Amino acid sequence: MKVRVAINGYGTIGKRVADAVSRQDDMEVVGVTKTKPDFEAKMAIKKGYRLYCAIPENLKLFEDAGVDVEGTVEELIEKADIVVDCSPGKVGAKNKPMYEKAGVKAIFQGGEKKDVAEISFNALANYEKAVGKRYVRVVSCNTTGLVRVLYLLDENFGVEKVRAVMIRRVVDPKEDKKGLVNGITPDPVKLPSHHGPDVQTVLPHINITTVAFKVPTTLMHVHSLNVQLKDKVSEEEVIDVFEKEPRIILVSSDEGFTSTAKIVEWARELRLRYDLFENVIWRDSIAVVGKELYFTQAIHQEAIVVPENVDAIRAMLEMAEKDESIRKTNESLDIGKFKL
Repeated sequence: MKVRVAINGYGTIGKRVADAVSRQDDMEVVGVTKTKPDFEAKMAIKKGYRLYCAIPENLKLFEDAGVDVEGTVEELIEKADIVVDCSPGKVGAKNKPMYEKAGVKAIFQGGEKKDVAEISFNALANYEKAVGKRYVRVVSCNTTGLVRVLYLLDENFGVEKVRAVMIRRVVDPKEDKKGLVNGITPDPVKLPSHHGPDVQTVLPHINITTVAFKVPTTLMHVHSLNVQLKDKVSEEEVIDVFEKEPRIILVSSDEGFTSTAKIVEWARELRLRYDLFENVIWRDSIAVVGKELYFTQAIHQEAIVVPENVDAIRAMLEMAEKDESIRKTNESLDIGKFKL
């Protein structure tokens, strides 16, 4: 019997999680929610998802728009074994009492504070800690990208200290509200940024400080990392570790990957919605000076957390061991298939 998964919030992340869950042979999407009858709500129905109203008071909006819904979010979670909450930031925490009342397990996203869940989650780094848990928080896109590489480096070489600069997209592509157009914004101005402490919710022993800047682009973040390792290693040894991990792709400027725009153009040839679930590291950025490692990576903010949500479901419901879950998720989403 397949595990029944509800997606509360069918937006940028929610629709991607729904599509990923629907590709798993041990899971099924029992429904998705929207707050209003917009084009995404209509697309969910066209794709075969059962649509529910996330705000019961808005039922009439759907009725007036001629958009059929199956019921309210409360009725949806009654049908689910687990809920993946993909609501906007801070809304997930407000939804938690509803999940507690229904006695259903729930996954929250990185826009929520760590206290919303029992643990913060990354499949590579702490899958086992999520086994059997009721509430889990999948960390944000930037934190997911950082944790993956730092976990691998720490496991293989030992990490003494990390300093990272985050160049962040200002909004997602579909946003059309007023925003940053001609400028670069320190985010925050007072350092450090929140990304370092968020990494430590998964890897508490890692000494990391991060700074962040928002720039006027909508596609991908870029991280420039300086990692002090415990022992001196070669660039080839670092490349070997990254190449062996399916959730990391190495590219190079010689292949034409001179910017995130080129990475996105390549991704458009690979997958639905140009989704990149993997960290994309520039091979030619990898440099070792003494015990210090330098490299630059790009993170597709709309997609990178999707496989983590799938693995979190398996961990919380004790459906598979770590390696088996990651293997199943990778195969179903073609992760690692397009390494160059």
